[in-house]
Amino acid sequence: MTGPPLPLAPRDAPPGSRYTLAGRHAAMEPHSIVVVSLHTPKEKVWGELIGISPAGATLRGVSLESFDEFVRQARDPEGESTGLPTLFFPMLRIERIALDERHGSVWSMADLFEQKVGCSLPAYLARFG
Repeated sequence: MTGPPLPLAPRDAPPGSRYTLAGRHAAMEPHSIVVVSLHTPKEKVWGELIGISPAGATLRGVSLESFDEFVRQARDPEGESTGLPTLFFPMLRIERIALDERHGSVWSMADLFEQKVGCSLPAYLARFG
């Protein structure tokens, strides 16, 4: 399956951001923070995209239902820090993969994580190798 990259990033994405500009379009890259919408069963998963192929997508993530609990654990200096599990979802289950982006005054989940925990998700996950 080939074709032009999907237009998923803002055209004014700064150099070195999580977007790669390819002509007038941007492509989703590994280490992008994404929300994956799945079906059968229906769920949404938020996290760092590790890779994507015709077989499926791999990410280090957490169910949106568990996001608040993950943030609570991540910001607890006394508790046991936890990373995110590496997950693979076959393409047959994937409805959509969307970049976790700020839209106007609506913060992205990555922005919320950083504001509550004090570091970005990639920086946090780097602690766990």
